[in-house]
Formats: sequence, structure tokens, C-alpha cells
Amino acid sequence: MHFLGIPTSRALSLVVSEEAVWRDQFYNGSVRKEKGAVVLRLAPSWFRIGSLEVLTRAGELDILRMLLNFVIDQHFTAIKPNDPNKYVAFFSAVVNETANMIAKWMSVGFAHGVCNTDNFSLLSITIDYGPFGFMEAYNPNFVPNSSDDEGRYSIGAQADVGLFNLQKLLEALLPVLSLDQRSQFHELFKAKLGLLGDEEDDAYLIAFLLKLMEDTGSDFTMTFRQLSEVTLLQLQNNSIPQELWALWDLSSHEYFSDWVKLYSQRIGSQPGDSEETRTGRMTAVNPCYVLRNWMAESAIRKAENNDFSEVALLQQVLTEPFVKQMKAESAGYSSRTPAWASQLRVSCSS
Repeated sequence: MHFLGIPTSRALSLVVSEEAVWRDQFYNGSVRKEKGAVVLRLAPSWFRIGSLEVLTRAGELDILRMLLNFVIDQHFTAIKPNDPNKYVAFFSAVVNETANMIAKWMSVGFAHGVCNTDNFSLLSITIDYGPFGFMEAYNPNFVPNSSDDEGRYSIGAQADVGLFNLQKLLEALLPVLSLDQRSQFHELFKAKLGLLGDEEDDAYLIAFLLKLMEDTGSDFTMTFRQLSEVTLLQLQNNSIPQELWALWDLSSHEYFSDWVKLYSQRIGSQPGDSEETRTGRMTAVNPCYVLRNWMAESAIRKAENNDFSEVALLQQVLTEPFVKQMKAESAGYSSRTPAWASQLRVSCSS
């Protein structure tokens, strides 16, 4: 996540025990022993929205003010301690930065999995990695958490859930997140398509593409990446190289050529913009590699047998997710998801 440019806590160490623990991964009574492990994570602060919410509910207002003052003094230094509106300024900052974080999640197809107030940082960084996942086939209802039967925390619901969490901080700031969230989402997806400036139909162009992706089940990450690697002429002539498999899936849609026509017209309206500069911009924001569940599962299976080679490979690859890497390509990290992993999901006990 860090190397994808997304605000996040960081992992300092992973300690694995030889002592086995019982795990019921899918809460279905199928219990098995797995090695125990502890991840040590680092963040500037671990205070979260729930840290304030619990004090308000308990009526501990003096402690609430103390905690707010501490967080502002330590982490929001642009806010002056004697500012009579410092709490409003603090909430505004949290709203704006949380909107930015969620927009960035969605721009790379990341679903957190458990977006309650206790898992949302006051510093607007990604914390509490549990049953998360990166969306593969585009599906706005994608749910990585096998325990989330109702889809409360689906990828498409994350903006609304984030808004709900921020309402717990300040109901009066409801419109701020709504407007900013749309703006952040819009700008990030324009960048993913290499669009410059603002045109009236940009939102339609983005929505049209996402609908085609949903209908065809096109891979989220690789569709945008491969749009960064194909020429406009190849798109217009539907002469897409076979190795660009995600675009092949997308091109099967009956309205694909209509979208290409609109996209070509939009790109062509950008004065002085060349194919090379367009693809350069796009490859800088569309990753080749994200941590897909099957990649993690493959590494875990090997690590359980004391083979940490794939763990090391993933660590190397994911530090440069926007750069094509020979070892990653050989491992199939930008290829179709293996058949054995097509329905792989995780839970809070994974």
C-alpha cells in the first residue's frame, strides 16, 4: 500500500512461532492448526474515530477534550492551540484526508473489509489490515470478507461507510465529505485514463468504462494498466495484442467500440499531448502488481513449510508496483488469477 502511494501504517517485523494455534478460518466449524505469528506495525498514532466515539458515549467529555488537544498538538500542527475553532478545523482536516484515503483505496481496487469506526484512523492512514482484498474482476459489490454476508463493507460501499463513520465525529460536516469524495474519485480516475483538464463528459466516460468492466468481469488492476500500454490506434482498430488479456475481456462488450470512440475523441482534444506522454502518465498511476489473495496464499503455503522465497519475492515486487519486473512476470503476478484461487476469500480469522 505504501508503494502504491496510499497513506498506511507500516509493517516492521513478522515473528513466526513453531507453536500451532487452532483457527476456524471461515467460521464453518472446519478447525485446523496453523503456525502462530505476530506482525509488528508502526504508525505515527493509533488513535482512531472510535477512540473519540467511546468517550462521547461514556460522557467523559473532559477526557475527550484532553485527547483531542493531544492529537491536534502532536499531529495537526497547522492548527493553532488557541484557535477558538480548532475542533472544527480538526474535523475538517480529518474529513478531507479520509475522503482522499478512501478515494485512493478505490482507485487501486482495494477493499478494507471491516470499515467500522474503530478501524478508521484519525490521521487518515490505512490501519487494521484484516480480511482485506484487491478486487480482480470488476464488481462494485466485491466483498473480501467471508463474514460480511450482507455486503456492508463492499468496495462500492466504502465511501458511504466512510461518511457514516465521519458523521460520528461531526454530523454538520456531512456535505463536505460528499463533495470532496466525488471530487477525489473523479480526479484519480481521470489520471488513470490519462485525461488532462476538465471536460463536461469526463464523469460519463469513467462511468461508461466501469459499467463495461462490470458487465464483462474485466480485471480492475490490469484493465487500467493495459490501457496504459496500448496505443489509441490499436484500440480503434480492435487490434489489441493477445497478451493484454484484460483488454481482450473488455473488448468483448458490444459497446466497447462506442467507449473507444469517446475516449479517443477526449484524448485527441488534449493539445500537445503525445502517445508517449499519455502512456507515461498512465503507467505512473496504474500499478502492474497488487497483493492479490492468491499471491498471499501461495506465499503462505510455502512459508508453512519454511520456504520464505515467495514472501521475499512479494516484498521485492510490491516495493515497485508500477514497474514491470521479470521475476514477477515469471511468477504470473500480472496474469489471470489461477483457477484454484478464483473464489478465494478471507475472514477476520484468516
